[in-house]
Amino acid sequence: MRTIHKILFVFTVIFFSCEGMLEEVPKDFVSRANYYQNENDAQGAITGVYAALDRDYFDITYYLLEVLHADYLNGRGSQASVSIVDQVLDAGNIGRVTTSWATLYTCINRANSVLANVPGIENIDPDVKDRILAEARFLRAMAYFNLVRNWGPVPLRLTESTDLSALASPRASVAEVYDQIIEDALIAEADLPETVDHTGRASRWAAKMLLAQVYLTLEQWDESARLSDEVITSGHYSLVEVSESNDFYNIFAVETSSEDIMSMHHSDNRTSALPTYLHRGNTDPYNKQGTGFWAWIPNTDSFIGDSWDDNDLRKSFNLYTYTIKQNGDTVPLPSSSPILFKKFISNPNGRHLYSVPIFRLTEAYLMYAEASAMDEGSPSALALERLNTIRRRAYGHDPYAVSPDDYPSGMNLDAFRDTVIQERAYEFLLERRRWWDLNRTGTVKEAMAAVGKTFIDERYLWPIPDNEINSNPALTPADQNPGY
Repeated sequence: MRTIHKILFVFTVIFFSCEGMLEEVPKDFVSRANYYQNENDAQGAITGVYAALDRDYFDITYYLLEVLHADYLNGRGSQASVSIVDQVLDAGNIGRVTTSWATLYTCINRANSVLANVPGIENIDPDVKDRILAEARFLRAMAYFNLVRNWGPVPLRLTESTDLSALASPRASVAEVYDQIIEDALIAEADLPETVDHTGRASRWAAKMLLAQVYLTLEQWDESARLSDEVITSGHYSLVEVSESNDFYNIFAVETSSEDIMSMHHSDNRTSALPTYLHRGNTDPYNKQGTGFWAWIPNTDSFIGDSWDDNDLRKSFNLYTYTIKQNGDTVPLPSSSPILFKKFISNPNGRHLYSVPIFRLTEAYLMYAEASAMDEGSPSALALERLNTIRRRAYGHDPYAVSPDDYPSGMNLDAFRDTVIQERAYEFLLERRRWWDLNRTGTVKEAMAAVGKTFIDERYLWPIPDNEINSNPALTPADQNPGY
């Protein structure tokens, strides 16, 4: 199986050796005149951009920061402080934020290099060139989308940084950053192929999903609904059938599935850190690895508790209370952590093979339901049907036939949107959607209060790394986000 991580060309080791903070630009860059000569060079360059996604989509450090800002879980051990939202991030988490900033700007700088140098290559198939440039646009847009949501105004770097003199860049406004995201994503949508050889690479449909997310965040409802509908009706994807809870592993514990639009893929040779963060070590059948931190603990004061219907198959798929011995006996989890998450496991069917979704079809259905209702001022029959499509599958029904578990018609706009947001919470548990759903709907404080937490305003944005402020001539300490 080819994945976006299977090969890291020598090019990416030498040419893209900037794995630390952006200002630490290496002195030993391969000459552009010597490197960018042919199609293989261009392929190696775009592989280097994809490599910045790391194993878990901009690395596990960034993943955990976003997951632990949700209301339905708490951190354990060194990650416990992320979940304490009535105070600013402590020094350890500021270090995590700094690492995440560096990862995102590494992706951007590599994309900028591709965009600057690949157009000049003559010895390359024109269609391949267009695809590679569109991929670079897509990945840059995705990186900036993550930056602007977490840090607000950020430096907008659109040219490659090859030495310290290129670092001067003021914080661009949120509007300017979003304008650039949309420009890049629209170009990617136009030039990316409809089909790809594996879903670790960006397709036109992945670009549409990114744009639909961006427009949903910006409350440009008509555009989000239009793009979501295009994905649903494209015929390229279909929902995986589910009749029991473990059938959901046919989405997450396989190389790809019919609803997989873009994912990070893993194998025996390229494992993910996620199972070690969810499980204890050597716990069949969830984590065959010797280490386990079980650092993300379900918060049963949230919707994960009694309010989540036991008949929803996603509940038993996402949560577990016991492990299984080789003889089939069950062993309850200890009282210190009596319930854990199990969506991502390291031993499906005896292999280390699973996918961490970036975009999957169910989100198109739920984005359409929300965006079209907000655009029209009330939920249409189609909006309700698409919400119920996901609901039915979760209860083991035919997604496309009326079921006794359907949400009823007659909801007003507020009630319908709340229902969609809650359905997203069930559907995308641990997939880094909850924090942004609460944030963009203005319900962070309400959701945190419901689980006994007080959320302070300073936690809406993460701190700009000190070394960015110190090394970027266009920034001063006054540019720091509130509270830091």
